[in-house]
Amino acid sequence: MQVLTFALRRFGRLLLTVLLISTIIFFVIRVIPGDPALVIAGIDATQEDIQAIRAQLGTDRPLIIQYLSWLSDIVRFDFGTSMISGQPVTELILERFPITLSLAVMGIVISILIAIPLGVLSAVKRWSLWDYLGMVFSQMGMAIPSFWLGIMALLIFAVKIKIFPLFGSGSIRHLILPALSLGIARAAVLLRLTRASMVEELSKEYVITARAKGLTERMVKFKHALKNALLPVITVAGIQLGYMLGGAIIIEQVFSLPGLGRLFLFGVYQRDFPLIQGGVIFIAIIFSLINFVVDLFYSVVNPKIRIR
Repeated sequence: MQVLTFALRRFGRLLLTVLLISTIIFFVIRVIPGDPALVIAGIDATQEDIQAIRAQLGTDRPLIIQYLSWLSDIVRFDFGTSMISGQPVTELILERFPITLSLAVMGIVISILIAIPLGVLSAVKRWSLWDYLGMVFSQMGMAIPSFWLGIMALLIFAVKIKIFPLFGSGSIRHLILPALSLGIARAAVLLRLTRASMVEELSKEYVITARAKGLTERMVKFKHALKNALLPVITVAGIQLGYMLGGAIIIEQVFSLPGLGRLFLFGVYQRDFPLIQGGVIFIAIIFSLINFVVDLFYSVVNPKIRIR
């Protein structure tokens, strides 16, 4: 019952977040650039062209009617119709989403596989060579842009050595280099967090008590301390996955991957307002869902979180 109450409370927060983001996007699109129809039509458009675009966008109606209609469409996952292609925005997004999702999942898996072992090793062997190497990797990973890593990876492994394809999509081999480029940068953040969390756990009283009871160092470090140290890492890894889904635009551009990033970038270039609006709302929904799932998982691992 406690888990259900916690889940319902978190789900309500998710709905509120999506509602607020939808409202902000609705008014930002209509207020900051001015009349979207004027922006789309351009300076040479006639008044008839502008009126036609307004009718297509629905901006010829009162603002409150537009807003209520907008919310009604969002609830039905109807993000409107693209001004450029004439296709439903939802259809365009769902066509591209599998590639971006695959890229993000591979990226976070790579970052976890790199960060957790190195972070634990750095914490267990503090101030050793392994610790310094882990910190150097972390510093470099956070300092070097992921798009630069992607370009270097293309030059080395696609142009020089020719192990991986240069551009395009269609197989998992097309995703390995971009996923590595994304994953290494995120691994740097998770590594530092894992190390700090592990060091903190190893200094707590329950670890001292476990050692006093005669438990082996392996059991103390990897069964007791590591389990608790990974709790904040779970949360941050979920957030990082959300960032990868929404922030892979440059990587997709570098590797010519037809994912959501390139789709939304095309929408910006072409001033396709329905596509821009739908893209932002879709990413907000996915990001919120990921945080919701992470919160539920965290509450199962650490029941104390349910009472907050």
